[in-house]
Amino acid sequence: MTRIDDMPAAWDERAQLTTFLDYARDTARAKCDGVCEENARKSLLPGSPLMTMSGLINHLRWVEYYWFQVVFLGEEDQGPWTDDDPDREMRVAVDFPLAQLLDEYAEHSARYRELVARTDLDQRAERPVRDGRHVDLRWILHHLVEETARHNGHLDIIREMLDGTTGD
Repeated sequence: MTRIDDMPAAWDERAQLTTFLDYARDTARAKCDGVCEENARKSLLPGSPLMTMSGLINHLRWVEYYWFQVVFLGEEDQGPWTDDDPDREMRVAVDFPLAQLLDEYAEHSARYRELVARTDLDQRAERPVRDGRHVDLRWILHHLVEETARHNGHLDIIREMLDGTTGD
């Protein structure tokens, strides 16, 4: 797998947060290097049938959309999920080539990287979450680092089960 650097170019808070998020994003993409389409769509965990490499990449893409565009910017939610199918982004992922999902994830990450670069970390989200509080951009970045890193562990397990490939 590709070696990715997690050391920020500067030591301020923004540089550290964005470097760790980019590191986690790049790691997710690297875990997909060389995976064939058939394996990208394979479900190997009986208790989690939607957990495929394609499903996880699509989930990460849509999680960022939700937190940046829906919660932070307050835009209308146009995500693929529904009340009847809250995990639909993982279900429909198998209908698309992995390369397309990875490209979309990279494109959206680039857009959000620009948003973060021009926005104060203390700025509050337009929409409240869970208990009615309006989180700030800093919290969203921390949350996305956690979410992406957690799913990188899932990608690691699935990849090893698929073809024995292990990595960072």
